Amino acid sequence: QVQLVESGGGLVQAGDSLRLSCAASGRTFSSYAMGWFRQAPGKEREFVAAITRSGGSTYYADSLKGRFTISRDNAKNTVSLQMTSLTPEDTAVYYCAARSPRATYYSQKESYPYWGQGTQVTVSS
Repeated sequence: QVQLVESGGGLVQAGDSLRLSCAASGRTFSSYAMGWFRQAPGKEREFVAAITRSGGSTYYADSLKGRFTISRDNAKNTVSLQMTSLTPEDTAVYYCAARSPRATYYSQKESYPYWGQGTQVTVSS
């Protein structure tokens, strides 16, 4: 198992950047591909980005490519999400998640059995 704790959320203005971090406990962090998801009020939880176990490959929601960057540091057991040019539509609770080694897809939330508690990101106009 892995426990995940997100940090870095907050209130920012449109056009600002923000970096989210997720700290993982346990010695098997590098065994998991990691993902970021977000959930806005009244909406389904949606895929944001994912990164493979080694960090060699990354995947993004089409609508977020070019603005968001996912990275990881296996030595520090952390995964980060750098967000730029934020808009009010990015307002949501952001979750990091660890993907099951048996999962096929990176963008489906059902592939991720382990979740953090989430961190709120609010973008004002």
